[in-house]
Amino acid sequence: MRPVILPFALLLRRIAPERAGTTLIEFAIVAPVLMMMIFGLFDMAHTQYSASILNGAMQKAGRDFTLQSAATSESAIDSRVRDQVQAVMPPSSTITFRKLSQFDFSDVNTPEDYTDLNNNGRCDNNEPFTDSNDNGGWDRNRGRDGIGGARDVVVYQATVTYPRLFPLFTMIGLPQNVTLTSSTVLRNQPFAQQQARTTTVRNCTP
Repeated sequence: MRPVILPFALLLRRIAPERAGTTLIEFAIVAPVLMMMIFGLFDMAHTQYSASILNGAMQKAGRDFTLQSAATSESAIDSRVRDQVQAVMPPSSTITFRKLSQFDFSDVNTPEDYTDLNNNGRCDNNEPFTDSNDNGGWDRNRGRDGIGGARDVVVYQATVTYPRLFPLFTMIGLPQNVTLTSSTVLRNQPFAQQQARTTTVRNCTP
């Protein structure tokens, strides 16, 4: 008795030797992964290039800010950094600057001193603190806004945000925007006598 060959099995036997169209099918399988890798490489390369441009511009700005004329050319220095960075980024990119001056290098990124009477690790409950930047409240960074004066130490920071150039974020869940931050620390030239450190003792809010 001869075995019964079902129509579907017969069809498979007929098309099994065929190789036409296999390249197209293989490409359809490989293409998404290949495109994702290409987009990822381009995205990483552009991010690294943008970061290097930002860091270079900030280093030059840091040297310019140490000059005696920095106080009168502050906006011009910011504009030069902005122009260099936005030249390699989409028109919708944004850049913000922050400048904090301190009396000495030891004050950089240092919270204001306070007496933790209740030992809870927070400045509260009317505990006394040293208001180093004289803004009326306790801060985790004792720096004053601005570039300060003679011999003051300045932290100059730029934050850039721009939309990704490639639609990679829709494929692997990355954020739509890229954020780059660069900072430099400098000491103003001693073109005058540095003002004495002044502090005020206040009380933390309840």
